[in-house]
Amino acid sequence: MKNLKVALIQYDTVMPDIEQNTATAIKLIREASKNGADLVLFPECFLTAYAAPDICEKLLPVQDIESDPQFIKWCESALTEDEEHFVQIKNLAAELNIGVVITGFSKGKQYPQNTAWIIDRNGKVILKYSKVHTCDFDWERYLEAGNSFPVCRFDGIAMGCMICYDREYPESARELMLNGAELIMHPNSCGGMPPRLKELSVRAMENMVGIAMANPPSKGMGNSCAFSPMVWTKDGVPLDNTIFVGSELEETIYYVEFDIDEIRAYREREDLGKYRKTTAYKKLV
Repeated sequence: MKNLKVALIQYDTVMPDIEQNTATAIKLIREASKNGADLVLFPECFLTAYAAPDICEKLLPVQDIESDPQFIKWCESALTEDEEHFVQIKNLAAELNIGVVITGFSKGKQYPQNTAWIIDRNGKVILKYSKVHTCDFDWERYLEAGNSFPVCRFDGIAMGCMICYDREYPESARELMLNGAELIMHPNSCGGMPPRLKELSVRAMENMVGIAMANPPSKGMGNSCAFSPMVWTKDGVPLDNTIFVGSELEETIYYVEFDIDEIRAYREREDLGKYRKTTAYKKLV
């Protein structure tokens, strides 16, 4: 299997202007395609922007704000897979024969969800993942949390997603690994990156998975990155599993490659995660 080349989109969409954000996404996907990317990874909530109505900042009970006109509009503007802007992204993936991990608020049962979709080279959605670990200490408490960590196959590679705060819970990457993931795509939108880069490095190591993360640029943000699962050579010599870490402020597309054959050979010979003693995990569900 040839290497998988992933385009990490280090751009921001501050305003919830789906027309402009979709046009930007299309431009970036076309550029990534020209540069030979197999898959394009966007930051968190790219199409819709990672933003909520001002009333959400008050952190009132949802019953106190759900009749607010701006809150209603926000809920109604959440995406579906047949919404015209989303369809444009699907059609472009098929036109360019490229995979896309696109993000935005999607319609839940009652309130929006924070969602990443993996679209294959034929323009078909092969995975929809909604953020499980919503930031309930802040306005994300008004989102509906996802309830599973699905895995799909893109170009024959087992792949899943986690979003931003999911990274801070080791169960996220472990569940993906147990579901068969070889690579994890990680849309992100946050700062304080030094400890969070370490988290991603450890998640890759302890689950023997490759991880790619895309984050918007800003002071304390950026640092779009990729980590390999490989932390030892065949002879047991320790390795730095960092594939790449970008800058904080640069607005750009970074490109990283995962050697899938090498990852699979490493997973076959190494033991991390293989000998779990689940009967001792009394407090885990």
